[in-house]
Amino acid sequence: MKAPFSLAGAVVAVVLVVLALSIFTVDQRQYALVFQLGEVKQVISEPGLSFKVPLIQNVRYFEKRIITLDNADPERFITSEKKNVLVDSFIKWRIVDPKLYYISVGGDESRARTRLNQTVNAGLREEFGRRTVHDVVSGARDKIMEDMRVKADADARKIGVQIVDVRLKRVELPTEVSDAVYRRMEAERKRVANELRSEGSAEAEKIRADADRQREIIVAEAYRDAQKIKGDGDAKAAAIYAQAFNQNAEFYAFYRSLEAYRNTFRSKGDVIVVEPNSEFFKYLKSQGKGGEKGK
Repeated sequence: MKAPFSLAGAVVAVVLVVLALSIFTVDQRQYALVFQLGEVKQVISEPGLSFKVPLIQNVRYFEKRIITLDNADPERFITSEKKNVLVDSFIKWRIVDPKLYYISVGGDESRARTRLNQTVNAGLREEFGRRTVHDVVSGARDKIMEDMRVKADADARKIGVQIVDVRLKRVELPTEVSDAVYRRMEAERKRVANELRSEGSAEAEKIRADADRQREIIVAEAYRDAQKIKGDGDAKAAAIYAQAFNQNAEFYAFYRSLEAYRNTFRSKGDVIVVEPNSEFFKYLKSQGKGGEKGK
């Protein structure tokens, strides 16, 4: 009785092994190619469980999602002005025909990347060669990317690939050209600065000259007004003196003599030599007895 059970168990085990080798799962993010003796027999694009003939058929999986091809180093292109520019770009692509993709590049993603990179670079070289630096930097940048996507997609379809997008991340002049442009801009800025400084100096001299002229005019007018006021004051003083003299001529003469004495003998060392009977000493002489003047 044990022999039939052992045989049944062996059969069940073989069936389970065969079944395990026959079943495979396809993820929703993948394509599956079923090969039989090296030939593609079936393409599975829907997710779920699938079956194959064990030991005769084998399965390979390919990415269904969008893949990004980003160049590590910028490429150098020449514009219509014969100027070099450095361009950083990236490509977004995906497999749309896994069978054609396998036949074209053997299912090797690195070969597909090389093919796409060459296609895009050749197209960009042609596009940049027909445009100026201004166009590729800002003016026609969007159009370049769209035209490049269409051209690259037409070529990529030959290997079962769709180009979803081509983007220019950075377009700039090489370092040596950028340095030359910077030096030229710096020289131009210095020239403009020197020109503005010269104009400013000339304007400053003009303002200073005008200020000096106005100062001279103001000083002259002030001196004129001061002399006029002084003259008016002297005239009024003379009038007052004349009026006082007319009222008491003797007292006015005495007062003027005192002013003369004070101005003459301001210090102890002052000496004056005059005749004894000079009018200068008129009010210094004392009256003697009998109406005679003392000496």
